[in-house]
Amino acid sequence: MFRTIKNDLPASIVVFFVALPLCLGIALASGAPLFSGLIAGIIGGIVVGSLSGSKIGVSGPAAGLAAIVLTAIGTLGGYQNFLVAVVLGGIIQLIFGVLKAGIIGYYFPSSVIKGMLTGIGIIIILKQIPHFFGYDAGPDGKDGFFQTSSENTFSSLLHITDNIILGSLIIGIVSLAILILWDKVLSKKAKIFQLIQGPLVAVIVGIIFFSLTQSHSTLSISQSHLVNVPVPEDASSFLAQFNFPNFGVITNPDVWVIAFTIALVASLETLLCVEATDKLDPHKNVTPTNRELLAQGTGNIISGLIGGLPITQVIVRSSANIQSGGVSKSSTIIHGILLLISVVLIPKLLNMIPLSVLAAILFVVGYKLAKPKLFKQMYDLGWKQSVPFTITVLGIVFIDLLWGIGLGLAVGVVVILLKSYQNSHFLHIEDKSNGKHKIKMTLAEEVTFFNKGAILKELDSLPRDTYLELNLIKTRYLDNDIIEILEDFAIKAKERNIDINLVSKRGVVENPPSFVQFFKERPKSSLGLN
Repeated sequence: MFRTIKNDLPASIVVFFVALPLCLGIALASGAPLFSGLIAGIIGGIVVGSLSGSKIGVSGPAAGLAAIVLTAIGTLGGYQNFLVAVVLGGIIQLIFGVLKAGIIGYYFPSSVIKGMLTGIGIIIILKQIPHFFGYDAGPDGKDGFFQTSSENTFSSLLHITDNIILGSLIIGIVSLAILILWDKVLSKKAKIFQLIQGPLVAVIVGIIFFSLTQSHSTLSISQSHLVNVPVPEDASSFLAQFNFPNFGVITNPDVWVIAFTIALVASLETLLCVEATDKLDPHKNVTPTNRELLAQGTGNIISGLIGGLPITQVIVRSSANIQSGGVSKSSTIIHGILLLISVVLIPKLLNMIPLSVLAAILFVVGYKLAKPKLFKQMYDLGWKQSVPFTITVLGIVFIDLLWGIGLGLAVGVVVILLKSYQNSHFLHIEDKSNGKHKIKMTLAEEVTFFNKGAILKELDSLPRDTYLELNLIKTRYLDNDIIEILEDFAIKAKERNIDINLVSKRGVVENPPSFVQFFKERPKSSLGLN
């Protein structure tokens, strides 16, 4: 754990400053107590971080679940009733892990994963602009396009120039300059600038600025533009912030429906994040997905038992960890410990951090996720990569995370079907002799029902008096749907004077009387079909 501490400690501090406002903002957007977001962040860092097989993934409350949580609290009649669903959702995730459902994570197209990262990067920047200017239009944890008010992501930006807080804007610009200077210049000059991260310096400068300008009529920053961590007066008031589940509602069917919804959505978000973080990881570690589901399930059980929000692995904190040089799970665990220490010992100090400083930190995170050159790279790869990528980005920006991923995945599936349609066979017209067309059709290694349309179209388009060589030498799998197409075509072939020469590992058969019988009687290995 301590072998890579020189990398992990600075990274954990950055992740801490990114996670703190997000934990509070997501709790606010969920209609839950603010402290519940901090509990989820602490459990996600310490418990899930310890159990997970991911070296650089960071877990905590997720914005993608905020709408579900908000609705569920109202449906179940209170937050303590909702906590029962969180605990049950964690148990269902454990079952997913035992059943090895984590393999689903490997089936998301790369273009959709890259689109997800880019879309989240754009959302981070757009959502932090109001905080940077001192116009706080909504909580940090809200990532949907439409806000709880009548505004949306873009309309809220139109009012910024009328509501600029000069102090927030000045310290935001100073913080952004510090971060850029640290990243582009100072970190390359000496090791001390790698150990002490730019975000920590920006936060310290922000606290000093707030302290010096409190009484200034123009530059002062009001409490609404600062971090807002609950401040308990004593130990008893601190403990009073914890909520515990009311298991008396466990027989309510709505509790089980919400529990399954939480488990399903949290698991999908986690698996998507795992795939994305593995792509971002410079060391290209591969996270065991089933172990991740077990870790997330355990975290959600504990979080629900002590009053926390549902937990998933989250890309914003994970990408901040990677960008800051995190190498092992130590950075994740330490960030959770820092959250715990801060809410217990220094909540008043945290409440002196301007939100515009944290917005500057998130600007850098967002830009690194959504670099402009990535759009050109995806365009150069061709439409089959660029279209799912673009649809995912637009869906995330203009609707929300889950819709964006769903739309991108749907387009990706269409592309796969189209490619399967195009690549089901190879068709060669060899020559024309003795008044007959000689045509050779070679089927691919695996031919499934996806290929029905393409093969049926080619067979129906064959002219009369054709000599067709149907080559299955390389075919390993032939779907029954394709066999039925060949069986039907054999009848049409007689009517159109088409001769069929079937070439397989069993030999050559001229005009087989029945394709169904031929493939039914073959030994499984005779055609190379498995």
